[in-house]
Amino acid sequence: MTEPRQSGAEDRQPPAESHQPGTTYYGPMPQPAQPPAALAGPQKRPGRLAALVGATALAAALLGGGAGAAIVGLTGDSSASSTTASSAATGQTISNTTGSADVSTVAAKVVPSVVQVNVTTGRGSAIGSGVILTADGRILTNAHVVQGAQTVTVTTSDGKKYQARVVGSDTKSDIAVLQAQGASGLTAATLGDSSKLAVGQQVIAIGSPGGLQNTVTTGIVSALNRPLSDVGGDGEQRNSPFSQQTSNVTSGPSYTAIQTDASINQGNSGGALVDSQGRVIGINSAIYSPGGSSGSVGIGFAIPINDAKKIVDQIGNG
Repeated sequence: MTEPRQSGAEDRQPPAESHQPGTTYYGPMPQPAQPPAALAGPQKRPGRLAALVGATALAAALLGGGAGAAIVGLTGDSSASSTTASSAATGQTISNTTGSADVSTVAAKVVPSVVQVNVTTGRGSAIGSGVILTADGRILTNAHVVQGAQTVTVTTSDGKKYQARVVGSDTKSDIAVLQAQGASGLTAATLGDSSKLAVGQQVIAIGSPGGLQNTVTTGIVSALNRPLSDVGGDGEQRNSPFSQQTSNVTSGPSYTAIQTDASINQGNSGGALVDSQGRVIGINSAIYSPGGSSGSVGIGFAIPINDAKKIVDQIGNG
């Protein structure tokens, strides 16, 4: 994962952000030239387990052979209340009775409904993904993808670009809604029912890991109702890249997730997790990153689409 070029920076990259084991990160945002003074301070002991990393990718600059990377933890209050779920993950093994389809067939159906989301902020640029909800350009993504956005551009699978505005976002549920300006005739995704998922059934992830748009990976549902608080050690302090000490109880997303072994990496944030019929059953959001690894180790997390739909409705009615 590499740091984007700052506007007018002529391929110069900021230094790589440290990524220590035992810390919780939820989604990369670009590294500031200087950390905010209020956030500077001594580091506290990292948590017992490895990092939970949001799957937003920084834009890559491949010139000059140099590359930096930075990610930032989600902080701040949410304007809309999110739903919290059970405290234990479901782990029963259930045979897949939903049927299966050729992955290429599912990909051909769903890829046109997934966009790449490019964001610029006062600190640089970032890349995520999004799911088209309506033909006129209503798009679902992660809140951490568009956090602090000054401009947002969405690119459809066929390369068309639209400027977009943030309609609203909920940091706690990590859900945001965008509106592409002047869009029409887009391919809306078919939303499924995440309450009918079974452990072991096949799923497909679609997004823009590392800015590689229209990337398709496959896997299974590894667990259901996985609380993010289970990852990283209960009650430990979490360190953001800006030296801000945050508690897992009071900061960051609070949703319970679909766990999957489908490969999810930075840039997949906000993209689709779909079933074998091409129905969106989750929004890819985070990965478990042991030992400071920045890539997929087969432990990814997605927001159940039923929970996401509730937040979308709240934002739309707000």
